[in-house]
This record gives sequence, structure tokens and C-alpha cells, in this order.
Amino acid sequence: MDMRPLKQFLALADTLHFGRASELCHVSPSTLSRTIRQLEETLDAPLFVRDNRHVSLTRQGLAFQAYARETLAQWEMLRHTLSSQAGELAGEISIYCSVTASYSFLYDLLSDFRLRHPRIELKLHTGDPAEAMNRVLAGEEDMAITPRPRSAPGGLAFKSLTRSPLVFIAPVKQASWMPATPASPSATQWRAVPMILSEAGLSRDYADTWFKALGVAPMIYAQVAGHEAIVSMVGLGFGIGVVPKIVLDNSPLAERVRVLPVKPELPHYDVGLCVLHRQLKSPLIQALWDEVEER
Repeated sequence: MDMRPLKQFLALADTLHFGRASELCHVSPSTLSRTIRQLEETLDAPLFVRDNRHVSLTRQGLAFQAYARETLAQWEMLRHTLSSQAGELAGEISIYCSVTASYSFLYDLLSDFRLRHPRIELKLHTGDPAEAMNRVLAGEEDMAITPRPRSAPGGLAFKSLTRSPLVFIAPVKQASWMPATPASPSATQWRAVPMILSEAGLSRDYADTWFKALGVAPMIYAQVAGHEAIVSMVGLGFGIGVVPKIVLDNSPLAERVRVLPVKPELPHYDVGLCVLHRQLKSPLIQALWDEVEER
């Protein structure tokens, strides 16, 4: 059975960009366009609205997206079941994580697994950790490395890989707006401090809670996606940021920033692997899940 049309459709539905989707599928944009056109002709319904600048899903496209994901999931589950009965697992697992997580955890997580299951293809997507859990819940990824939320959504399994403190970081060079006594914070000191924070996610939630307890509305200099960018901007002297220490420890720019001894300290970041419970019915997903030793 040829599942490529469904995979190509989902790639375009996820990226809403013909160029990026064709690269992900290793086909030309014209081939991808032809596949989508053939699907629309078969279904007798438009799946996308597209012009020279924008691509978006139609109502029919959204319905077909749900069908395509479920169909591919069922097909992969059948393939994995049959291949496991034959004694060897084969197929594909997609994993989403931040750039830092990709070189902090993936080697230990996957090196032995790859030797035991050489026919399993692993696809890695990197990006903002704030998006990780939503991508798993939406069925866009099989697994993700993500911070444990304050309350995990129903249907989601989570295994802890490590814990990392959240820290305030400042440029090495002193600036006029730097708080004089961060270990004894006062509202007056922090009102004029330019802050560089995540757009969303757990670190942003904790930072907002810290400032609220201090009775200060932080002066936001920039909101960025991804903690690595926060280290860069702080190193350039644009303000103070909040990042997990594991990001700082693995950053090539770590020498350009310093940790501020701020009190009270922010909560720790519990980083782990998450997957939908129903995905664990797949022998392929279960094999990788069993590989993880919870810390």
C-alpha cells in the first residue's frame, strides 16, 4: 500500500508551506502539488486554499487531516505488530525536542536502541519546547522531550530524564539597570530591568509568578521562542533572562553571561519524555518507551 500521498498531505497541512513540505518529503514542489491536486480530485473537495503567498486548510482539509493521521497511525500499528511477530521491529518514530535537548539527551536515549532495532527510522524535529506537548497531543509527533507541566493533560504519559533549576542570567558586563542586591529583591530594583523571556511555556509561567509575588509588572524587552535565543540576547547585553540551567551549561555563549543569585529561587525544571497513552499500544513506541529509565 502506498501511504506517500497521506504523508505528503500531512507534511503540507503541518507546515502550510509547499517548499518546506516538499523538503520534508524529499520530493519536488511540483510533485507535491500534483499529489495534493490528485487527492482533491479523488475526494471531489478542496483541501487547501492557496495563493502566491499563503496556504491554509479548508474545512474539508481539516476533516481529511484527522482521517489521514488516524489512518497512518493504524497502518503503522499494523505494520509494527506484524513485524514484531516476525521477530524484528521496523518503521518510523518522530521525536520533537529543543536544540539543547537534542544533544543533551538523545545520544544516551537512542544509541543502544539503534543497535537493537536497526530497521527503525527515527525522525527528529527541533523547536521551541513550549510547543512540544501540544505537538504530541495533536498527533503531529509520536514523542517529545519536554518540561513536565504543573498538571499533565489526560491521556499523556511522562517519564522524567533530568531536573534542572531555572535561573536568572545577566550579561557579564555590568549595566546601569542591573539590580544591586538580587539576593534581596525589591520591587524598586526590578521595575526598570529589561527582561528577555520566553513567549510561552513553563519557564514563562514561573517567571510571571515570581514577578507577581514581587508586585512588579516586568519591563519586557523581548519575548522569544526557545531558551537558546535568550542566552544569546542576554550575552549581547540587552537585558536579563530566565532559562533552565541545562541550557546555559550547554550553550557556546555561556562565558558571556552569569547567573544572578536571585532570591527566592525559581522552581526546578523537570525534563522528560512524553507520549500519548494510546500510542503505547504500538510495539514500536513501546520498545523506545521501555528503553527510558525514569530519573
